[in-house]
Amino acid sequence: MFVPSYYREPHGSWMAELIRGNPLAMAVINGSTDDGPFATHLPIIPDPRTTGEWPDDLTGANLLGHMNRANPQWQELETGKVILLAFTGPHAYVSPALYGVTPAAPTWNFTSVHVRGVVEKIESLEETLDVVRATAGSFEARFGDDWDPSDSIDYFRKIVPGVGAFRVTVTSAHGMFKLSQEQPAEVRDRVQKSFSGRGCSRHRETAELMGRVPQTES
Repeated sequence: MFVPSYYREPHGSWMAELIRGNPLAMAVINGSTDDGPFATHLPIIPDPRTTGEWPDDLTGANLLGHMNRANPQWQELETGKVILLAFTGPHAYVSPALYGVTPAAPTWNFTSVHVRGVVEKIESLEETLDVVRATAGSFEARFGDDWDPSDSIDYFRKIVPGVGAFRVTVTSAHGMFKLSQEQPAEVRDRVQKSFSGRGCSRHRETAELMGRVPQTES
C-alpha cells in the first residue's frame, strides 16, 4: 500500500487499535491457477495463545482467521504462503463545498491497515473448534449482548468440520490514516465539524480520529 508520509499513522498503536475495532478483513492470496487472486471477507482476532502487547509495527504478531472449507480460496491456501489482510476503519466523503475555495476537487478521508504475513493452516478439528470459540468469545465480549455460548458447543462441534482455520504470523504492516492532514487548519476544522454533526456514526468516528492526528501543512 502506497502511504504518503503525511498520512502515516501517528503511532504504531493506531494500527492495532484499528484492527481490533474493525476486525472484518479482506484476505487476499495469489492463486496457483488463472482463477486467482482470491479474496474473502472474514473476521480476524489476535491469537489468544500469545500474551502481551503487539509491537508498534505489528511484526511477529499472531492472528487467527477461519473460512468455509467449500471456499475455493481454502483449497489454494497453503502453509508457508503469504497472505494480505486488509482492514478498513472509519471513512467519509469530503465535499469541496467545505474548502471555501474554487477551484477544488472532492476526496475521501479514510483509514486502513494492510497486514502481510505467513500462513499456517490448522488441520486439527479440535484446534479449529478452539479458533471458532475464541472468535465468538472475542467479538461477544466487545460487540455482543452477553450471549452465553455454553448451550451451543454441540452445535459448534457439528459445523466445525466445514470450517477451515488458519494462523498468520505478521511480517509487515502499513497503516494509512488520510484525515485532511495536508489541508490548512481552518479547512480541516470545517471538515471535522461537518463530520461531527452528521447522523452517520461512520462520519462521527472519522471526525474523532481527525481530532487526534497532528496537523501537517502542505
